[in-house]
Amino acid sequence: MELLELWTLAEAVEAAVREVGAELVVRRPVEPTPGRTVEEAMARFAELDGPAAADLRERVGALRPQAGWMPEELDGSVPAEGEWWVCDATDGAVQYLLGQPHWAVTATLVRDGAAVLAVVHAPELGGGRTYLAVRGGGARLDGRPIAPLERELAATVAATSQPPRVAADPVALRRAGESLSAMVGSVLAVRNLGPTALQVAQVGSGHLALFWEYGEDAGNLLPGALIASEAGATVTDAAGAAWTAGSDSFLTAAPGLHADAVGVLRVVG
Repeated sequence: MELLELWTLAEAVEAAVREVGAELVVRRPVEPTPGRTVEEAMARFAELDGPAAADLRERVGALRPQAGWMPEELDGSVPAEGEWWVCDATDGAVQYLLGQPHWAVTATLVRDGAAVLAVVHAPELGGGRTYLAVRGGGARLDGRPIAPLERELAATVAATSQPPRVAADPVALRRAGESLSAMVGSVLAVRNLGPTALQVAQVGSGHLALFWEYGEDAGNLLPGALIASEAGATVTDAAGAAWTAGSDSFLTAAPGLHADAVGVLRVVG
């Protein structure tokens, strides 16, 4: 697919994602509805997310029907060949149910194991923000080119999160704790601002300085990783090696900060 064709597809995907996001905003109750138990929360989320996920699949799938469809919750096993849609109608379900703005609708086209197109749309953040990137074509926020901001590590706000099933991965769980302790002492502040894809994209636009995570989390990392890298951020695993959908850690930062961030995380075994 030529770059111009890819951008045309990306803009059509963006329009579809925006429409799904608008419907989710309308359908959400005014009062927070997280549920008193895990079962209640999951049932409430399914009630709201199910129709949105079906709508997103119909809209995005029609734009490139030859691409397969991957489930929202991936374990890192993205096929090494072919084209696949990796989408999430309500990325940041907890925030969505609590009435907070930090949630997003995401759509990513993966070709031969790597993202080639990504849209991350946060309908309620700052009046609505949309990140879009294509491989080899750069990244945009609300139609404008973006780039990460360079600054001293000690003056930065870093972000982190955990994969959905991190509790079942004792190694990732331990590394998450150790890395948080190390990073807190090296930066101005550490935050978890909601969906992983959105936070990674925000590194690309300079709203965050860096983002790191331990554990496999392909479905959440693929869209943001493409946006951040196309914006000019450095994207690797936590040790500084090339990141892939099957990597067990992730790090992105502005180029001038990346080596320092790797140095901080080096204490993690």
